Amino acid sequence: MRNSVYLVAAFLSLAAAPTAVDAQAPSAGIAAGMAVKDTNGGDVGTVLRVDGQFLVVKTDKHEARLPASSFTPHNGALLFGMTRDQLNAAVEQQLAAAAASIAPGAAVADSRGGAVGTVSAVDSDSVTIKLASGTLVRLPKNGVAPGPNGLVTGSTAAELEAAAKAAPTR
Repeated sequence: MRNSVYLVAAFLSLAAAPTAVDAQAPSAGIAAGMAVKDTNGGDVGTVLRVDGQFLVVKTDKHEARLPASSFTPHNGALLFGMTRDQLNAAVEQQLAAAAASIAPGAAVADSRGGAVGTVSAVDSDSVTIKLASGTLVRLPKNGVAPGPNGLVTGSTAAELEAAAKAAPTR
């Protein structure tokens, strides 16, 4: 599994609320392939892609989606307020917190906030979700992620129910 994380914008953003500048497109000249440096000139990583108001930065260990407002263009590179080791540590901390949140009893919702069910079991590769109907559905562990009110999956309860009925029995 690729080590990647999407950091919350507020975690690294200097401004608590969006401003008119934040609502605009990222600064002209910011593009994939740009070097990211810390304020002392040390290598942090490379911009993999510009994703709206966010940049996906690849360090030596991880990919992190960070607000474009956290970077300052300077001499053909982007300056960032954390060193590579600090960014890697922040990513690893969030990955550990995300993994810890996938536990039996955790509520699972779909991407629109609709209730899907609760986690009934977790193993190294999969998560078993008990739907409201009582049906157990097994998903790959990367099929759920931490959300604002518990875990989130990309499928609705109805879609999971239909998939469970269509699956061959063993």
